[in-house]
Amino acid sequence: MFDNNVLLITGGTGSFGNAVLRQFLASGISEIRVFSRDEKKQDDMRRRYAHPKLKFYLGDVRDERSVAAAMHGVDYCFHAAALKQVPSCEFYPMEAVRTNVLGTENVLAAAHAAGVKRIICLSTDKAVYPINAMGISKALMEKVMVATSRTFDGSGTVACGTRYGNVMGSRGSVIPLFVSQILAGKPITVTDPEMTRFMMTLEDAVELVLYAFANGANGDIFVQKAPAATVDTLVRALLELLGRPDHPVRTTGVRHGEKLFESLLGREERSRSEDLGDYFRVPPDDRDLNYDKFFDEGEATAGRSDEYNSRNTQQLDVEGMKALLMKLDFMQRAVRGEHVSLES
Repeated sequence: MFDNNVLLITGGTGSFGNAVLRQFLASGISEIRVFSRDEKKQDDMRRRYAHPKLKFYLGDVRDERSVAAAMHGVDYCFHAAALKQVPSCEFYPMEAVRTNVLGTENVLAAAHAAGVKRIICLSTDKAVYPINAMGISKALMEKVMVATSRTFDGSGTVACGTRYGNVMGSRGSVIPLFVSQILAGKPITVTDPEMTRFMMTLEDAVELVLYAFANGANGDIFVQKAPAATVDTLVRALLELLGRPDHPVRTTGVRHGEKLFESLLGREERSRSEDLGDYFRVPPDDRDLNYDKFFDEGEATAGRSDEYNSRNTQQLDVEGMKALLMKLDFMQRAVRGEHVSLES
């Protein structure tokens, strides 16, 4: 579906953008536009890939003009630009709102005005029952996407979303941190050994977005089923792979804004979701502003299902975690004793 079309990736210098590029540059796509505010990372990517299909647009999703300029002539859009670091968003919640919520509004408006065929907004498990500013802003981002998509029907533009958990090895994730601590001979800093997290590779995240592109209708949110592991299992798997079974581990305690487990679907969502085998599809609420429907026509099954979280999904043991870790390029290099760059 991407042959001879133009793809825009907002926040395209991040881990997700790099994963998309690795998959798409050899395809029949005519042009990939990377939109971000970081000129240094754009220059690094320009030099690394040196590919004629790759174009760079400097701008910020907060600025309507720069978004509109980048969106002109685009057929498809991955909206990955976001503030994602929980501690930063806790200290500066309005910055999270400006990028994650208002920025998404700008991207959706620009996509609609430019006649973009499909736009996928990337979200996170932290948007489900959110307890921190980052999760709250991403939850509201989802609401903005769903509400805006109502106005797209019949226009030729489709907006839908994806939601996924911990992307292994992505920039800012805990796995590169643990590996760097091990290789530097420093103690591994663990918040809580029993904390559980979903485990997905970047390739899984790209597959989820492509599935949403091919199958999504306006307002849909797609969730990929994923295994989970405790932090303790993750640490033991890393230490075994790197041959450091006696490496010191220091427990620091749960940070503000963190949960012991994450959810990809809330109870209410799972009650009305469609199980597609490898994925869940959460359709938009189709009620309108006729308030009688809210009070007189409730949903009998709402809230009766279990949520889908990192405790009741498939649990990885150490061997399973090791197998998943070995899908990561930088882990393969680390195990071979080669120099490992943990920056991208």
